[in-house]
Amino acid sequence: MATDVLRPILKDKRALVVGIANEHSIAYGCASAFRQLGAELAITYLNERAKSYVKSLADQLDAAVFMPLDVSVQGQLEAVFDAIEASWGRLDILLHSIAFAPKEDLQGGLLDCSAEGFATAMDVSCHSFVRMAKRAAPLMTEGGTMFAMSYHGAQKVVPNYNVMGPVKAALEASCRYLAYELGPKNIRVHAISPGPVKTRAASGLRDFDLLLNEAGQRAPLGNLVDIMDVGFTCAYLATPYARRLTGATMYVDGGINIMA
Repeated sequence: MATDVLRPILKDKRALVVGIANEHSIAYGCASAFRQLGAELAITYLNERAKSYVKSLADQLDAAVFMPLDVSVQGQLEAVFDAIEASWGRLDILLHSIAFAPKEDLQGGLLDCSAEGFATAMDVSCHSFVRMAKRAAPLMTEGGTMFAMSYHGAQKVVPNYNVMGPVKAALEASCRYLAYELGPKNIRVHAISPGPVKTRAASGLRDFDLLLNEAGQRAPLGNLVDIMDVGFTCAYLATPYARRLTGATMYVDGGINIMA
């Protein structure tokens, strides 16, 4: 989609995007859509190894803030929000697109998931969003929108999704409760549930290529979604056009979720 046909309806909005690993990341599609609609960006990267992949993307998007954020490292999350407060004084959009489970716990069945692996997956993939929301809410002085990335495996059993199913279910429930708690501040919260997208994170799932092929065949619209489909959905939900929508799990999957 050409940028010259898009109205800058997010002009003067400030967005924090967490979870870009490379140009194939869903978070990158969201950041790109926000930027095309006029928003200023703060972008984080996981660690020094990831920095080399993310910096060029942040530069292309004219990110005003570019910082490391590993939610398992004490103090990094606080440092990001301190920098946003110092640079901008406020925040309008928060996008959380991170998830992790140890490989041995992810690739085994739920029965074989260790307590430590389950706790790690829950902390990084779910509770970190709650922690971000707590820091973001006071900066959303004029209201705002928060997003967390989920998947249909939170609602229905998807073979090989394993421990991430219960974790994403908890994430979706957290979005609903945060929508309730933050609604009086005019802060809207959504779980976004994309169809299968070939990202680095998805490559950790066993037989993911089979899942992709099946999704393309079963989707009523007949196509797989891409990162920009997800990005423009989030961008729309951050605009005044969606001002009365909150607490929902929004499917961006070509209609796969309606199929039996």
